[in-house]
Amino acid sequence: MAAEPAAPGSGPRRAAEPAAAGGLRPPVPGRCGYFVERKKRFCKMIPAQGRRFCGEHGGQEEENDRKRIPCPLDPKHTVYEDQLQKHLKKCNSREKPKPLPISSLSKEELEDLIRKLKKASNGIRPILKDQTLSHQALQEALNDPKNGESAFKHLKQQASILGNMEKLHLLGPGRCFIEFGAGRGKLSHWVDIALQDAANVHFLLVERATTRFKVDGKHRKRDYIFERLQVDIQHLCLNKVPILEKEKLPVVGIGKHLCGAATDLALRCLVESYATQYDERNEEPSPKRFKSDKTDIAFNNSADERSGKNVSENWKPVAGIVIALCCHHRCQWKHYVGREFFRTVGLGPVEFNYFQRMTSWATCGMQETIIEASTIEAKSKDQSSDTEEHDQVNNRIECSSDSLQGLLTVEERKQIGRLCKLLIDQGRIKYLQQRGYNAALQYYTDSTVSLENVLLTAVPSQSSVPQPTA
Repeated sequence: MAAEPAAPGSGPRRAAEPAAAGGLRPPVPGRCGYFVERKKRFCKMIPAQGRRFCGEHGGQEEENDRKRIPCPLDPKHTVYEDQLQKHLKKCNSREKPKPLPISSLSKEELEDLIRKLKKASNGIRPILKDQTLSHQALQEALNDPKNGESAFKHLKQQASILGNMEKLHLLGPGRCFIEFGAGRGKLSHWVDIALQDAANVHFLLVERATTRFKVDGKHRKRDYIFERLQVDIQHLCLNKVPILEKEKLPVVGIGKHLCGAATDLALRCLVESYATQYDERNEEPSPKRFKSDKTDIAFNNSADERSGKNVSENWKPVAGIVIALCCHHRCQWKHYVGREFFRTVGLGPVEFNYFQRMTSWATCGMQETIIEASTIEAKSKDQSSDTEEHDQVNNRIECSSDSLQGLLTVEERKQIGRLCKLLIDQGRIKYLQQRGYNAALQYYTDSTVSLENVLLTAVPSQSSVPQPTA
C-alpha cells in the first residue's frame, strides 16, 4: 500500500517519503537523507557520523534544535546561527585583504626590495637570445595587403612561434597539440596549416570563456581533429580527456600570450598533473606499448617507431612546450610554479607580490608611444581582427597606480621591471629543469610588434623527440 502524502505545511519531505510515494530510489547509504525538490533526487553529501543529514540540511533533523540561517556574505549557502561569527572569518565569500600598493612603501623599504631583487637575480643572464623566426605556412597571409596593422602583428608572432616549434622538431605527425587560452583558436589553425594534413594529429583548444568568431568552423570537415574544451585550466585533468586516454599521443602544449597565472596553471597541468600520472599509469615491461584501463594500445605513430627505433624508456608524454608569455602583473603566488626557486634565493610571497606588480614598469617608458595606438585599436576592434593582446592597457593602468616618479627615473623603473619579469620567468625555467626538461627563454618578436615578446620553450632532456641543433 502506498504511503500517505505529507500533510500541507509539514516541512520538507524526508528520506523515505519520495521513495515510497513516487517510486524514487532511496538515498544512497551513508549519504544525506534530504530530498532536493529542485533536482528531484536526494542530496549526495556525506553527513557527519551518527547524523542523517549533511551540514547544509542538518536543520531538518528532528533531534537537532540548532537553527541554520543564510550566510550574510553569500545567501546561496547556510550556516549554524550560533557559529556565524566563526564562519564569517573563514567563509570563501569574505573579502580578501588587498596587498599594499608599491607607492605605500617608504624610500628605505623600496630600496631594500630592489636590493633583494638584484641579489636574487645575480647570475641570471639579463639579455635573452633573439629567436625571431618565421614559417612558410604564413607567408601568403603576411604578404596579403588586405590584412591591417593589428592583424599583421599577430601574424608575425604566430609565424615566429611556428618557426620556433619547427626548430625544436615539434611540428610533425602523431601528436596532440593543446592550445591553452586558445581564444579564437588562431594559433592551432596555423599549426594545422603547417602540418599539411599530417596523419594522426589532434588539437585540443582550452578556453574557459565563451568565444565568438572562432576559426574552428574552417576545420569542420575534420571535426574529429579539433576539440574545444571550455574549462578553467586549473580544473583541467588531461588524463580524463578521451582522445588522450585512447590514443596515447605525445602532447605539445602551446599558447600565445597566456596571461599571468594561466601560464603556471598550464605548466602544472602538463608537467605535474599529466606527465606524472601518465608515467605512473604506464610502467610497462615493453617500452613500445602502453596500457590503458581497457586494453593495450600500440603506440604506432611516434616518429621513432616509424623509423624502426625503439621508444626510449625515458620517453615523456609531453613532447614539448612553447608558450608566449604575457601579463606578469597578473601572476599569483598560489599558482606560481617557481615558489621553490624563490625560497632558495631568500624570497617569499611578500616579495613576489611586489615584484609581480613591478613587472609592469618594464613597459612604462613605452606607454606614450602606444597610448594612441591602443586607444584606436580598442575603439576599432571588429569581427575580423584578433583581440588577444590586452597587456598594453593593463600595464598602463599598473604603471599609473604605482607611480614613484620622485624616487626612480623612467629608465630605472624599466630596468627593474625587466628584472622582475626575468626573475619570475627564471622560477618557471627552474621548475621545468627540475622535472627533466631543457627549458629556455628567448625573444620571439620585436618589441614594436608586441611589448610581451618573450617565448618560453621546453623539451624533455632525454626523449624520443629530436633535440634542436645549435
